[in-house]
Amino acid sequence: MSLAKTTPILRIFDEAKAKEFYVDFLGFQVDWEHRFQPGMPLYCQISRDNCVLHLSEHHGDGSPGAAMRIETDDLDKYQAELLGKEYRYAQPGIEEMPWGSRDMSISDPFGNRLTFTNAVST
Repeated sequence: MSLAKTTPILRIFDEAKAKEFYVDFLGFQVDWEHRFQPGMPLYCQISRDNCVLHLSEHHGDGSPGAAMRIETDDLDKYQAELLGKEYRYAQPGIEEMPWGSRDMSISDPFGNRLTFTNAVST
């Protein structure tokens, strides 16, 4: 028996703001979108490299204020990419953590916190 990857579901409240943040700023792509009918809440999958997230406007699909850690192999390069976009709502910095990782935390427009990290080597 083995466990596979996880796919977090993040609650969003505005499709345009979500795409501006996740696609335009963070550089994810929209893999697919689903609505039960036109005008109904959005459920979609976005990804960048091996990181896959689900975004949902559906009540009950997660609570605002979730937090997650996303490992990256070049935190400095990603920070430079994000700062180069001059996104008016976030200018993320990198913090040296006492447990040995370097972290860059960014909150989305819905209160969810994404921490990009180089992780701790064991």
